[in-house]
Amino acid sequence: MHLKTIILKYMKINNLLVVFAMLAASVVYAQDTLAEATTTAEMVQTDTVKKPFERYKVEGVAAVVGDYVVLDSDIDKGYLEFQQQGISTEDITRCQLLGKLMEDKLYLHQAVQDSIIVNDSEINPEVDQLLQIMTSEIGSEEKLLKFYRKNSLPELRSELFTARKNLKLSGRMQAKVVENVEITPEEVREFFFSIPEDERPVFSAEVEVAQIVVEPQITKEAKQEAIDRLNQMRQDIVENGVSFATKAGLYSEDGSKTRGGLIEGVQRNSQYVKEFKDQAFSLLEGEISEPFETIFGFHILKVDKIRGQEVDVRHILIYPEVPQSSIDAAKDKMEKVRAGIIDSTVTFADAARLYSEEKETRNNGGLLVNPVTFDTWFDLTKMDPELSAKVYNLKPGEVSKIFTERDRTGKASYKIYTVVNRNEEHPAEYVTDYERIKDLALKEKKIRAIEAWQDKQIKDTYVSVNEDYQDCEFSSNWVKQSN
Repeated sequence: MHLKTIILKYMKINNLLVVFAMLAASVVYAQDTLAEATTTAEMVQTDTVKKPFERYKVEGVAAVVGDYVVLDSDIDKGYLEFQQQGISTEDITRCQLLGKLMEDKLYLHQAVQDSIIVNDSEINPEVDQLLQIMTSEIGSEEKLLKFYRKNSLPELRSELFTARKNLKLSGRMQAKVVENVEITPEEVREFFFSIPEDERPVFSAEVEVAQIVVEPQITKEAKQEAIDRLNQMRQDIVENGVSFATKAGLYSEDGSKTRGGLIEGVQRNSQYVKEFKDQAFSLLEGEISEPFETIFGFHILKVDKIRGQEVDVRHILIYPEVPQSSIDAAKDKMEKVRAGIIDSTVTFADAARLYSEEKETRNNGGLLVNPVTFDTWFDLTKMDPELSAKVYNLKPGEVSKIFTERDRTGKASYKIYTVVNRNEEHPAEYVTDYERIKDLALKEKKIRAIEAWQDKQIKDTYVSVNEDYQDCEFSSNWVKQSN
């Protein structure tokens, strides 16, 4: 198969995966407006389904895969998600969406058959963080519930939890399918040289980027104020019998506040900071810690339940207020650092080592690591859009203006960037682009493995496709199996 065809197929698969990951993350299926806004005739115009729908069935069953059902309304909500993400649906048919939804259900069904486990303790922190981000973006919990048409935050959280857990199960099942797929140097060579020269890929421009971060300092007074607030809450709980969960729900600045500060299944190797785990495993059941500090702020923690090597805890998190004087001082410091680099008084790398306050990058001269490839090169077409906008037009060695950025707590920091190295867009070359060619070849081989797995599982799994979709041209053999 020519590379052009392979790349298009791979991109199509992955774009759909990304979009449906977004669908699961944002719970757009809470919106039920498509039936009002779009007529059946309008939908059919760009569809490959030859038989028109006689009427629109909001909860009609489109397909069944194993123990899972795909509704007509699920397809409509898929369209809504594309539209809300700014993705054109002009060339996306109901058949294509249904096919992707059935693939997702097949992964879920097989994940259950293979006893793949996703612990609730893995999902809860992600859902908490997502709720916090969504609330911050939309303005308030009341607006969030109104937008997603939910009666309560627990109801929205429950749907987010289910969607996120299913997404992770599907991902693990797919990862299991391809976990042993490897590629040899000879296969890479054959892959590349089987592509006609005029069809070989053109690789996008890529850059190495470094940054310097300066953060406003939190004063001793601000820290003490946060500690005093937590001590007062602790006193109310211990001496006055006030519910810890109630205090957390009212005052905690962490996403877990929606569950009264509850975090379940904390283990010694969990992805929590050391100070948090130290407290969780040093207290008796029912005991409440004194205020303690982590990189996120100040906490008090209560152990709800000890279950062998796991503990369920509740916590309250308070962020200290950052005074304006500290903000002004940080900005002034960044301006001086930038001026020194531009005047060649200090190199960008040395300035990062001397002045940057981000531990992860300062010892490496501020050089960023690509979270996808784990090397220092970023494809400009695949970079985080916010970062790309800041460095896209920088020449190697040029220093950006000062940017103000805020973390999820609202805390501001000041950043400057430079492009350390840049490779311009160019046609693929076997030697110089070997690693990128190897990635393409491996992806193509994984696609083949997934297709083979799907064909086998469809034969071994109960599948039923509604007659409205019998004429769809699916990429997998769903209809044949359903007859």
